[in-house]
Amino acid sequence: MTSTLLIGIGNVLYADEGIGVHFVNYIQEKYQFYHPNITLDLLDGGTLAQGLIPILCRYDNLIVVDTVNSPGVQPGEVYSFNFDQAPPEIDWQGSAHEVEMLQTLIMMEMVGDRPNTHVIGVTPTVIEPMTLGLTPQIQAAVPVMEQALLKHLSLQGFSSKCIAEVDINSLIPDSYKRGANMYA
Repeated sequence: MTSTLLIGIGNVLYADEGIGVHFVNYIQEKYQFYHPNITLDLLDGGTLAQGLIPILCRYDNLIVVDTVNSPGVQPGEVYSFNFDQAPPEIDWQGSAHEVEMLQTLIMMEMVGDRPNTHVIGVTPTVIEPMTLGLTPQIQAAVPVMEQALLKHLSLQGFSSKCIAEVDINSLIPDSYKRGANMYA
């Protein structure tokens, strides 16, 4: 039996910076996923980066949802790519945790512990301290991110069932309470 981890990275107290966490919480509330041979866990990874290594190395596949920086593109632009084939315009400089997560994945690769990694990223609009919530541009990107995730999981053989209609904004006020919880 192989395993996949869907992890949301971000600081929910910095507006769009929290999209990874908000998105994983949204997906967890909205869908059930099925695969006969692969388990799928969901995790709010917050800004733990290197602290996540003991968890990340237990998985065969990793899907990271986070902000990504790409100079010259509009906020809300969605990227979906294999970490080993990152588009050249991605510079990983959008936030402090983004650089830490990149360094974490590189360190894991150096010692041979990094799972096969796929990234679903969105360019942020606002990264301001103590701003809970998402800008309209990032809210508009959520369906695109959702379709990218569903397509990626479908290509891995997963089927999905929508179990609830969820507005991502309804989950945001409690995001900070969820912490680094794992959902199976």
